[in-house]
Amino acid sequence: MMDENKQINNTSQLLGEPTEVKQAMKSDSPAQINSNESGSEVTEQVAAQTNVTADTAASNQEYGVAATDRTQLETAALAEQIESLKVQLEERSTQYMRIAADFENYRKRTSKEKEELEAQMRRNTILELLPVVDNFERARAHLKPQSDGEMTIHKSYQGVYKQLVDTLKRLGVSPMRPEGQQFDPNLHEAVMREPTDEHPEGTVLEELVRGYYLGDRVLRHAMVKVAAPKEDTPVAPDDRSSPANS
Repeated sequence: MMDENKQINNTSQLLGEPTEVKQAMKSDSPAQINSNESGSEVTEQVAAQTNVTADTAASNQEYGVAATDRTQLETAALAEQIESLKVQLEERSTQYMRIAADFENYRKRTSKEKEELEAQMRRNTILELLPVVDNFERARAHLKPQSDGEMTIHKSYQGVYKQLVDTLKRLGVSPMRPEGQQFDPNLHEAVMREPTDEHPEGTVLEELVRGYYLGDRVLRHAMVKVAAPKEDTPVAPDDRSSPANS
């Protein structure tokens, strides 16, 4: 039976089938139907992709606007922060300048106080030495050497006196010379008054204890004798009797 069917099929192949039957068979084939259905699906996919692209474009536009707004906000925040930093910098600069000025004033004040302290210490030391100078001067004024031995001693202590005076000069000490000048309470201390007609009132007649300057400041006031007006001699009353009583 199978052999007969094979023979029939072979015969059909040899004889050939009509073209119309083949085309009808092709048009009704499942492959063609599937091809039509696939075309519809592709169209729908293209449309869907177009819609997705449009949505994406709209979304990108909205994102760009949002990004621009965010950039503006960040720029504003950054500008505000910069302004705040500028204010802080100005405050720190002002504070630094104030501290620098205070330190400079402190440095000047301490330097001045140091100089004044040194001057006061030098002043006190020299004041302690001035009585020694006074004693040397009194000895020179009162002692009159008579022999060669006394003259040797006199020259010896006068040499010490000269050395002491030279040392005081190097320290800025200079003596006052008030004789003949007008009395000045800022420089002189009047301990005696002598009535006289030879000098105007208030003239320094004699320096009793020498005064000294230390630089341009008074180290010790000079004790002086000052001229005073001479009092008029009172007229003695006339004891003679008047002519009426004679």
